Amino acid sequence: MIARIFVYLLLMIVLPCLYVDLRYLRRKRFGRVWVRMLWWLPGFCMTVFTVVLAMHPDFAPADTTALNFYLFLLGLLVVPNFVFALCSVVGLALKKWLHMRRNYGNHVGLAMVAVHWYVLIYGSTIGFNEIVVKHIDYASADLPAAFDGYRIVQFSDAHVGTYSSDRDYLLDAAVDSINAQHADMIVFTGDLQNMRPVEVERHARTLSALHAPDGVFSVLGNHDYADYLHADTATKAANCRRMVDLQRQMGWTLLRNEHRVVRRGDDSIIVAGMENDGISKRSPERGNVGKTLSGTSPRDFVLMLQHDPSCWRRKILPQCNAQLTLSGHTHGMQFELFGWSPIAFKYSEWGGLYREGARAIFVSTGLGGFLPFRFGVPGEVVVITLHRKNA
Repeated sequence: MIARIFVYLLLMIVLPCLYVDLRYLRRKRFGRVWVRMLWWLPGFCMTVFTVVLAMHPDFAPADTTALNFYLFLLGLLVVPNFVFALCSVVGLALKKWLHMRRNYGNHVGLAMVAVHWYVLIYGSTIGFNEIVVKHIDYASADLPAAFDGYRIVQFSDAHVGTYSSDRDYLLDAAVDSINAQHADMIVFTGDLQNMRPVEVERHARTLSALHAPDGVFSVLGNHDYADYLHADTATKAANCRRMVDLQRQMGWTLLRNEHRVVRRGDDSIIVAGMENDGISKRSPERGNVGKTLSGTSPRDFVLMLQHDPSCWRRKILPQCNAQLTLSGHTHGMQFELFGWSPIAFKYSEWGGLYREGARAIFVSTGLGGFLPFRFGVPGEVVVITLHRKNA
């Protein structure tokens, strides 16, 4: 991960330090050598830290403790320097252009740094530790009468590798919250691991405690295919097989371009699960709608599980009649302010319930995350109640 943006990180570290040094620290009252050395010391340490992490061949090391510490320091030290320097440069240009007496960019920069520190510290502590239970209702004229009031609990993007020993209680709390809903069915919409199935092995006992009368259904997310490892094809395939075996050993019904029938007396619904179908290099396009729904009838009510919500408009809407699709993947970018997230620039459906006529998709913003940070987007457990609507 660090290697991919190595040059940008170095520029972000060095240029603000250089600007402040040249603009302010070389002045007479700050010009002592030891003051300037002290100013450059954090930047030097962060440069060395960046070089060391960039040498790692994988997307991230197996133990993400050092990476998370680095990213926190990046947010605590480097980003504020960059923000202040950028505001100061803009303010300096405006000062000269408008002939102002002061560089108001410095004041704006300091205010933005204070806000940034608040977001960083809150999101890394209280924000990431928060779990909410969200209730959603979906009505369809195609839903069989026996399933009116049927309750489904969805959770997504657990990324259990982020739950180190001091965060185990968060996953325990999430499992307790899911079971406490007493739903008819539990579904998981992908990204159980960060990079390696050994992360799941450590939490398998906890995850095995999930239970519902009609079972736990799941699909794979882009992280579950081990594509984030710098390894040969055989090693990646072995890791993916291990992930599949683990989910099945936990008692989950993992759906890989296939479906199951859930019955209530003479009525039934289809629970279908597609392989991940994304639009980027690390989000493989493996979904097959035709294979997933092979043998079903157009009259069936279909609950479709697909990790990547971009698949809904690309394949699910045009290629089948699935009434309700459940997805995850976006995390709401783990940052939301006044109902908006930057992820909206990439995904038209990124968090919540979206409709297209009588059909709908619900995109969960997830439970955890590769990075232990959430601001305005708490980890969520979603309770979806199905209702039969009169035609």
